[in-house]
Order: sequence, then C-alpha cells, then structure tokens
Amino acid sequence: MWPSVEVPRAEPRPEAGPQGVGSRRSSNISKLPAPAPAVTRELPSFSNSRLNSAIPVPSSPNEVGRRLGTMTRAGMERWRDRLALVTGASGGIGAAVARALVQQGLKVVGCARTVGNIEVNVLALSICTREAYQSMKERNVDDGHIININSMCGHRVPPQSVIHFYSATKYAVTALTEGLRQELLEAQTHIRATCISPGLVETQFAFKLYDKDPREAAATYEHIKCLRPEDVAEAVIYVLSTPPHVQVGDIQMRPTEQVT
Repeated sequence: MWPSVEVPRAEPRPEAGPQGVGSRRSSNISKLPAPAPAVTRELPSFSNSRLNSAIPVPSSPNEVGRRLGTMTRAGMERWRDRLALVTGASGGIGAAVARALVQQGLKVVGCARTVGNIEVNVLALSICTREAYQSMKERNVDDGHIININSMCGHRVPPQSVIHFYSATKYAVTALTEGLRQELLEAQTHIRATCISPGLVETQFAFKLYDKDPREAAATYEHIKCLRPEDVAEAVIYVLSTPPHVQVGDIQMRPTEQVT
C-alpha cells in the first residue's frame, strides 16, 4: 500500500495589532474560524508480486541475449516451410540472406543476373515486386513480406562523383518501398514492406564501381572494419521475426567507424 498523501488546508494568519501591543492579537484568537479538516487522498495500491510478474528484470546481459534469441526463434517459426524468393543470390548479401533463410527452415529460390545499376535498382526491383505481390494474391497469401535491400546511399549523397548516379537509384528504392507499403495498406492486405539500408559492406561492389582501378577498390575495404553480408542477413531475420502487427519501415546500419 502506498502511503496516503495529506493535503491540509492552510490556516488564516491572525490580524496583527499595533506595534508593541499584544492585547488585540490575543483578543481576536477566539474569533478565528476553526481549521478545516485535513483532506486525505489515497493512491492506487500495487503489490510487489504483480509488478514483478508484469515487468521481469533480466539478471544479466547474457539473459537478455537468450530472451531475444528465443523471441526471434518464435517469430521465425511461422515462416518454416514457406517459400522465399531471393534475388542477387549468387554472392554477397543475397547469398548470405539465402543461407540464413535456409537455416531458419524456409524453402529458398535464388536468382541472379548481372545487368546495369538502373535495371537492378529500379526496373528489376519494381517488376519483381509486382510479380511477387501477384503471386501472393493468387495464392491467398495475406501475411507475406517484401524486403528490399537498399543502401545508406538512399538516404544521403556521398561526396564522390562515382556514387551520385548510384545514390539516385537508391533514393528511388526508398520511395518505391514506402509507396509499396501505402499501396498494400490501401489494398487492405497485411503484407508488409521493408527497406534494409546498409552502409559499407565488404562485397564485390567496390570492384565493380572501380573496375578500372582494382587497387582503389581494395582500399575501400581496408581503412575501416566493414559490415559483413551476414550482418545484413541478420537484419533480414530480425525484420521477419517481428510480430505481424509490427511494420518495420527501414533499418539503417553502417560500420561503427564509417563517417557518412
């Protein structure tokens, strides 16, 4: 039981007599109104047992990790034996995502094709999204999830001339994913749409970007500890493991030492 809170009413001060004369003060005491009774207000009662059962406090960081792991496994259980289509699965992030999904018990179809950035980042993404949604609709799948691997370049433009056009395509991915989320909501589906926007990931991307300067490409991954494709795959698993009522719009992640 919380202690009660008493709010007493202030008593009026007696009228002071002329300086050096106390008879008027003493004679007026009997005329003062009696003080009002104290007003008592009680706060709601909460038992310690109820608080302890409603808000468990982990005893150690390891326990926090175990609980998070348990929550992730429980969230991924509903995806077991379901089909996942992974594009760009021949290497890098796509291959890591495909492996992670297989480990979680999904049936994975991987595809890959080497074409220009504009086709991959905008046109191919839009076409694959359209076909994936139509496939879900035809099969009465109302709880699917479309995850676009975006980039931090879809949220800021690095001061490198070779990156500007790439950034433009990734800004398009940011807009397309949010637009898709709104369209899915208007269609009254429960299919979710998410972006995952990594910073510098150690893949073959730099060697394609600096295809005429392999030394510059190699240096891209040497000055800081980069993200690994597996780090991005773990973000995909996290997004999939969230409850159906949770909409993760975008995960922005970068190496700790990356400046922009």
